[in-house]
Amino acid sequence: MARSYYSITVDKSADAVWSVIRPFDHYAWAGVESETIIEAGKAGDQVAAIRRVVAGDRILRQILLAHSDVDRSYTYAFCDSPPFPVRNYIATIRVAPIVETNHAFVEWWATFDCAAEEYERWTNHFEKEGFARWLAALRRFMAAEIG
Repeated sequence: MARSYYSITVDKSADAVWSVIRPFDHYAWAGVESETIIEAGKAGDQVAAIRRVVAGDRILRQILLAHSDVDRSYTYAFCDSPPFPVRNYIATIRVAPIVETNHAFVEWWATFDCAAEEYERWTNHFEKEGFARWLAALRRFMAAEIG
């Protein structure tokens, strides 16, 4: 099983950061130009909710597997085949407080299966082209927030 991981600090409280990323249907903070909705009238924090992300002509559907306000985290997987050659992709994003500074530590990781010869390619892709970019966008989004 492969694992990709990336983390950052954000100069806002963990509660402030969590309040932004908490709803599974709010994805603007990641800098992804898309329309995101929750299917079937479920809530954005309801386990089994399906998030549909429409970006141009591409549609991704992801299911919320776990959601915890206590841990400030959620876990999701793809409903359909991912748009890349991996299987069993499961990702988690989590926000933790940095007590000393009252800032946030944000980490995002995914586990997945892929061909052995593709391991480096896909672990690096998700880390650098996914999590690193989206968390940098989160930092910019939070910096633009008042307060």
